[in-house]
Amino acid sequence: MKYVNLNNTDVEVSKICLGTMTWGCQNSEKEAHAQMDMARDYGVNFFDTAEMYAIPPEPETCGRTEEIIGSWFSKTGRRDEVFLASKVVGPGLDWVRGGDYKIDRENIIEALEGSLRRLQTDHIDLYQLHWPNRGSYHFGRLWDYDPASGEKDRIEDNFIEVLMTLQELIDAGKIRHVGLSNETAWGVMKYLQLSEKHDLPKMVTIQNEYSLLCRIFEPDLAEISLRENIGLLAWSPLAAGLLSGKYADGKIPAGTRWSLREGSNHRDTPRAHAAVGAYHRVAKKHNLNPVQMALAFVTSRPFTTATIIGATDLKQLKTNMESIDIDLSPDVINEIEEVRKQYPIPY
Repeated sequence: MKYVNLNNTDVEVSKICLGTMTWGCQNSEKEAHAQMDMARDYGVNFFDTAEMYAIPPEPETCGRTEEIIGSWFSKTGRRDEVFLASKVVGPGLDWVRGGDYKIDRENIIEALEGSLRRLQTDHIDLYQLHWPNRGSYHFGRLWDYDPASGEKDRIEDNFIEVLMTLQELIDAGKIRHVGLSNETAWGVMKYLQLSEKHDLPKMVTIQNEYSLLCRIFEPDLAEISLRENIGLLAWSPLAAGLLSGKYADGKIPAGTRWSLREGSNHRDTPRAHAAVGAYHRVAKKHNLNPVQMALAFVTSRPFTTATIIGATDLKQLKTNMESIDIDLSPDVINEIEEVRKQYPIPY
């Protein structure tokens, strides 16, 4: 495993972060415990979860993933081996805290207490805002996101309230570091500006979608990441499994995430499938596993702090973690960039 200091801290985390959102839906508690055991055996010390998991989100599974992680901590006594990240959700889910909520002082405190209880721990190492109160252009909303949503002054007042609340929780020892997720360039810079102005906690990471098929993090957020030292935690680095090739030719294997979806799937487009085929040809030409090539690319980016991998079985998990040993040659990188030019935003 390879390690890096978490941005603006002296904490060492693995470049591979174990994603957990399938636990409690696609994976049983026993299977999840086996994944955590294997991840630690491979040197992964960074786990990421959220109060709303398992995914797909449903009222009956909300919080189940955190409960499963908590039961592993209780059974193994290995809490101190893990840098643990979780998140407070933004507005939009009817079954979370009564449905009428936003990210503010009252809701952060309530959400954190629930997460600590389910996780059976007294602190969370990295506490993240899952998505902004004003919405996000992720989750298939890129084409209709409204960047003018909300009044600027009220948004900034809320940001200050959030930062002050996070400072209280850091002072109380309940969280150690703070981060963003599914945030925009403006949102990131505004949080950084306000934290400096008011001497409040600095966001150290931003967890946004990033993969060969989704590179909207570049160039603006990438520049912010590098110049302001706020690292990317890349979620969905395989585009929800699309880059594995398992959905080629219209296939939707039983038990996969796509088989659990209802309604439209924003990633299921002709251009996306064509792009996957092109990337697979690059991998084949250079004798690379296409999954490992895709993950290695994300991990190799200078703005990436960690790549969040997920798996539904141990074989997948092993393959994903072993991507850390893949170094992509300049020829591979150049050919990846050529494919990107053909399919810049395929979904």
